[in-house]
Amino acid sequence: MSSHFCHRDSSPQPGLTPERQHARKQLYAAAAVCILFMTGEVVGGYMAHSLAIMSDAAHLLADVASMLGSLFSLWLSTRPATRTMTYGWHRSETLGALASVFSLWLVTGVLLYLAFVRLLHGDYHIEGNAMLLTASVAVCANLIMAFVLHQATPHHSHSHSHSHSHSHSHSHSHRPRRAGYAPLEEGCGDTLSSGNTSVRAAFVHVLGDLLQSLGVLAAAILIYFKPQYKAADPISTFFFSVCALGSTTPTLRDVLHVLMEGAPRGIGFEPVRDTLMSVPGVRATHELRLWALTLSYHIASAHLAIDSSADPEDVLAEATSRLYSRFGFSSCTLQVEQYHPSMDHCLRCQDPRA
Repeated sequence: MSSHFCHRDSSPQPGLTPERQHARKQLYAAAAVCILFMTGEVVGGYMAHSLAIMSDAAHLLADVASMLGSLFSLWLSTRPATRTMTYGWHRSETLGALASVFSLWLVTGVLLYLAFVRLLHGDYHIEGNAMLLTASVAVCANLIMAFVLHQATPHHSHSHSHSHSHSHSHSHSHRPRRAGYAPLEEGCGDTLSSGNTSVRAAFVHVLGDLLQSLGVLAAAILIYFKPQYKAADPISTFFFSVCALGSTTPTLRDVLHVLMEGAPRGIGFEPVRDTLMSVPGVRATHELRLWALTLSYHIASAHLAIDSSADPEDVLAEATSRLYSRFGFSSCTLQVEQYHPSMDHCLRCQDPRA
């Protein structure tokens, strides 16, 4: 006898989740601060004839572009799934983070070239007073933006599930993460771990800018008291631009892992397989697939081979429940079939290599 249960929560949650709404507010606030102080740095850098100040302003421009791109991707991710985009637009957030990283690389490459030209020729003059004032303001601006973006996102406890079970023994379920569940690939205990990918990428940008701003401030102090050491301006640009490039490595690694359909970090293949095998009636599993649609949207699918005496509906319900409760998957697709001894020797039924 078939059973059907769907939309247990009668009031679906359209639009952005509370986590992403908070992320959008963070990005709006940080972008406003960024635009304000970027304008001040452009003016101050021009008056001081400082490449380091202008480079800091250029990094802020890259930050503004990445934040606006992240806001666009957040809006795009709320669009409903279509017949051609069956998962919706969630991954636009990941693409936005990738564009943010590449924009920083592009700007930094230009600045490194200009710093090298200054060191090579040395025909430039630095206004120490204007540079010191502008650099001090830049440090304050980056501290404000870092504070805004580093705020922990609020936990939410709404629940919405979508599950089907039919006589053909196939289950496909969606539900948001449990309250307080942190994306495992971003690490537990970090205030950013429950945040949005776009906010994380913007925060990394700001950290890079803060490091550069501190270096520019140190150079400004040196040039203010010792004008003959004006080479500190391009040297600080060179050194802290390299640091900014290095700060993008964690975000780029996670983004590429998602785009390559990698398994969610922190969720092992063996624990998931063993959990499915522990369900009463399950004799074997195959075609087990784990992947991260985004850093916080994890998906699992598998075939379950069961004893002829086992009830397919009970197996589906128990297996799905265990995957959700132990690993926090956002979507699970399970197919049940009768176990045959030949499955033990089937190449397609073997686990993937480590």
